[in-house]
Amino acid sequence: MSSTTLRGRDFITWLDFSRDEIEAMLDTAHDLKRKFIRREPHKVLDGQTLHMMFYNSSLRTRNSFEAGMTQMGGHAHFLQPGAVYTPALKGDEVAYSTERISDVARVLAEMGDAIAIRIYGKPTGWEYGKGDRIVREFAKWSKIPVINMEDDIYHPCQALADVMTMQEKLSNNLQGKKFVMSWAYSGSVAKPLAVPQSAIISAAMMGMDVTLAHPKGLDLDPRILQATKDLAKKNGGAFQISHDMDDSFKDAVVVYPKAWTVQATDGRAWDEAAAKEIFEANKDWICTQDKMELTNDAIYMHCLPADRDMEVTDEVIDGPSSVIIEEAANRLHAQKGMMALIMG
Repeated sequence: MSSTTLRGRDFITWLDFSRDEIEAMLDTAHDLKRKFIRREPHKVLDGQTLHMMFYNSSLRTRNSFEAGMTQMGGHAHFLQPGAVYTPALKGDEVAYSTERISDVARVLAEMGDAIAIRIYGKPTGWEYGKGDRIVREFAKWSKIPVINMEDDIYHPCQALADVMTMQEKLSNNLQGKKFVMSWAYSGSVAKPLAVPQSAIISAAMMGMDVTLAHPKGLDLDPRILQATKDLAKKNGGAFQISHDMDDSFKDAVVVYPKAWTVQATDGRAWDEAAAKEIFEANKDWICTQDKMELTNDAIYMHCLPADRDMEVTDEVIDGPSSVIIEEAANRLHAQKGMMALIMG
């Protein structure tokens, strides 16, 4: 495993880390995956405890963290809202019992070795950035690492699994390879921005040729777009935005079609009606086999759960180009690589 010292660092966004540091996590993830496959013990977090706070439902995230901690000799505590006090930012008005984040974070830090949090969307009233502020408030008060299991701006754990999967399928050197993060239609507009925003950040950091494709009106956070441009320039890649799904797919080696909502990132309230109007006007943004044939034999990626026959056809998601199961499985290994370095 890598000797890079990251012990004690929070893992909230890739933007807090250098490419070398992220690659150290990925190298460790690949090493631990090989040990897992060979059934070699790797109890690098023997006796350690991870406190997991979920304000949103979870399948892959909860199970990958729990399994990962067990395999590394530790234990993950599942803390479900409703069974514990709900942390609130100072000054927030809520209609249920609350406990200051400063108290919750400091108490949990006395009882474990890291705190992991998932919070976005409905639990924050769809106020963009509030989930991220809550995660960072935990990090401010906690003396142990805080891990972002997805907030309303970033999903850094999914990005680790995505890049790990691309390394396995396309080679460790992703430099210059065309990566397309595309919007796709869904019947539900309650779709956060975290996955596409972390996806373009991570692909740009790895030096890929990144295309962000979406209909007009579905813009991502301008701060994330600027960070992606800066990372692309720094790492010898490229970044462009397209409003044509077919054109963006041409020559791609990775396509990642996924819905995200229309959401103002400047403090204005979420306009669900406006989101529905744009979604329904763009039902043709679906990943079909015809679109896949425009690519350079691309792999199809999705964080799951996918909205079948809306975001993607069964022919594609269940076809030979799809790597969704390996991608989901790599949540386990990628997170283990990250935790081994920040907790170990």
